[in-house]
Amino acid sequence: MHQKKTALLVAGSWGTAIATVLADNGHDVVIWTRRQDQADEININHTNAKYLPDVRLSERIRATSSMEEAVTGADAVVLAATSSSMREVAALVKPYLDERTLIIHATKGFEAETLKQMTEVIAEEIPQTDRKRIVVLSGPSHAEEVVLRCPTTTVVAAEDVSAAEAAQDLLMNSYFRVYTNPDVTGVEVGGALKNIIALGVGMSDGLGFGDNAKAALMTRGLTEIVRLGIAMGANPLTFSGLAGLGDLIVTCTSKHSRNWRAGYMLGQGASLTDVLDKMQMVVEGVKTTSAASKLAETYKVRMPITNALYGVLFAGKRPKEAVEELMGRLKTHEIEEVAQNAASNWLG
Repeated sequence: MHQKKTALLVAGSWGTAIATVLADNGHDVVIWTRRQDQADEININHTNAKYLPDVRLSERIRATSSMEEAVTGADAVVLAATSSSMREVAALVKPYLDERTLIIHATKGFEAETLKQMTEVIAEEIPQTDRKRIVVLSGPSHAEEVVLRCPTTTVVAAEDVSAAEAAQDLLMNSYFRVYTNPDVTGVEVGGALKNIIALGVGMSDGLGFGDNAKAALMTRGLTEIVRLGIAMGANPLTFSGLAGLGDLIVTCTSKHSRNWRAGYMLGQGASLTDVLDKMQMVVEGVKTTSAASKLAETYKVRMPITNALYGVLFAGKRPKEAVEELMGRLKTHEIEEVAQNAASNWLG
């Protein structure tokens, strides 16, 4: 494989994990961080202890606090900033980016204020790039396992198939398998909304409600993801794949899941403020719950699990009360006509 310069922004757990994949593939990897002390740690000690303790990083990975140094001359830029900081980071990238540079983002969430997908935010802040060539990386992929070279399977999506294939070639190796998908909206929606359901599952586990409740929340949660995804123009088949069902399973069941852990603490009686203070890292599902609730209103989509979690997170509702309300809802059919019709339309 031809060596390429790849810039990785920013130096959180997921960004560092992707940098490990790229370094293993023989690329020249530069991680950008705002903090010079973190850059020094990566360069001198080859560790990123705050985010990935007890992991030694490849010596092929170097770090810098200079955006110009990180991005200038890069063949590919991978944006792994939080959803709330994506617009700011993309704007910082803009002056140094070549229009031919491949842009990949690996962020699962919506912009809270505008409800926009990350590809939309990036396209607005970096107008010199072709929006159809912006790639999203998603799927069931915890950073803690990727850095240990555990087998991981992901998906990359772009409207321009050649861009997705370029990202696939850049990232894929013996332990990091990458599929392509043209459905950008489906992949982004699936990646964002599964965090909401993981919060709910964690909350249910914290309440001691057992595996039956967990299975119900995951299954009906997937239904909500499909509902909103279809309304936003996604291919319903995407949600049965890695960016939908696959990511939902791993986020709802893994000890590495921040969203599950946050939900568990809420179920145990902790306040949201205390939970976020204790986590000390971004829990994307919290802001995504607010965004999804607004999107549900915009697209006139029923999302009872999302609404129940919104009540717990932002309206003072007790977790047990929210779950009891979900279980006491009016009877309905499991297989929904809207999903059947949408699938039929996509299948032709």
